[in-house]
Amino acid sequence: MERRSARERRSYRTRVRLTHFRALMDEEFGPVRAASLARDHVFAELDGRTVEQALEAGVGPRDVWRAVCEAYDVPPQRR
Repeated sequence: MERRSARERRSYRTRVRLTHFRALMDEEFGPVRAASLARDHVFAELDGRTVEQALEAGVGPRDVWRAVCEAYDVPPQRR
């Protein structure tokens, strides 16, 4: 059995979290609106970046999801 390096394990966890983040966005806003929101809406909570820009800059999906929830008043049970 081949062992993964620490970097490969982190990369895998990030992909899993990002996949979960995308699923949460789609469930909350619908796939079309979620994609538009991620691409176009600039969030003060993300230092003036869009979701996509924040993720590319290395902001964790969990932190981005929290910012989206705050900005759009997502109910606590769905956060």
